[in-house]
Amino acid sequence: MRIAQVAPLAESVPPTLYGGTERIVSYLTEELVRQGHEVTLYASGDSRTSARLVACVPQALRLDENVIDPIAHGIVELERVYADAHDYDVIHWHVDYLHFPVSRRLEAPGLTTLHGRLDIPDLQPIYAEFTEMPVVSISNDQRGPLPNANWIGTVHHGLPIDELTPSRDGVGDYLAFLGRMSPEKRADRAIEVAHRMKMPIKLAAKVDPADQEYFEREIEPLLDHDRVDFVGEIGGDDKMRLLNHARALLFPIDWAEPFGLVMIEAMACGTPVIAYRSGSVPEVITDGVNGFIVDDIDGAVEAVGRLDELDRAEVRATFEDRFTAERMARDYVRLYEELIKPAPTPGQAAVASV
Repeated sequence: MRIAQVAPLAESVPPTLYGGTERIVSYLTEELVRQGHEVTLYASGDSRTSARLVACVPQALRLDENVIDPIAHGIVELERVYADAHDYDVIHWHVDYLHFPVSRRLEAPGLTTLHGRLDIPDLQPIYAEFTEMPVVSISNDQRGPLPNANWIGTVHHGLPIDELTPSRDGVGDYLAFLGRMSPEKRADRAIEVAHRMKMPIKLAAKVDPADQEYFEREIEPLLDHDRVDFVGEIGGDDKMRLLNHARALLFPIDWAEPFGLVMIEAMACGTPVIAYRSGSVPEVITDGVNGFIVDDIDGAVEAVGRLDELDRAEVRATFEDRFTAERMARDYVRLYEELIKPAPTPGQAAVASV
């Protein structure tokens, strides 16, 4: 199958450090190539891929200090895809709704994975207008704000099976927090849980410019404690070491998380997750198997005290069974095949109904 993957240009594919959408695009692209498909990736020029790369900007826009209007570069990317559309059996978009007016005018089948939050009022008129656009959710819960969108499937994220692996060196005595340092991620809750358990906590978090004021006002004062270690934004081997030796990953979110990639990253390391009951959490965490689902600080503290009930080998096994890149790619290929399947002729439809 000839497949185009269209990535955002803010980060490279894969990203250097943080970047959930671009990381998933990378995992999917590489697995599709491994499975024998002919894949073209539209992304920034500093991306690394075994697919054919169409570089729409020289480097990731977030790293380019000269970029003032990133949407301008996104429009150029859309034009590149439009010009090449006849070369593909299917086009897989990862750029939210930006391409909808273009896709409406393309003959090539396409689908869009929606990676972000959908509970924004401004999105309602977009999806009311473009009702025919096939869209894919990354959790069933994510669909809630847009129940009438043209959902064609839910595909949970997946990781390469050997990218993150359990440690053979034993487990440390600390808790971990990994993600963005933003109000909805609630690092303050994670710190409180660690304080109440008298345990160290390591926080690996990216601070976006938009969240800088929040970080300085709400989080920075909490870091002045011997047991709190703020390690900043990390990736690769540093991330695996952080998760490998953590007693648990704390995921005390305060919003309807569409998926939560860090949860399955922890599971890949055999590290259980203690997560608040919101968004995708009940779809990812099986309570008492690969972690605990809680409703408040007291529940999280209690869950930390129950971590010895969990088998870290079983945590890893649930990852291998449910959250690999191979499974993710197979799920998407099934959707691609449905999209490109010829529509039945009126005669065939009549026979089928007999």
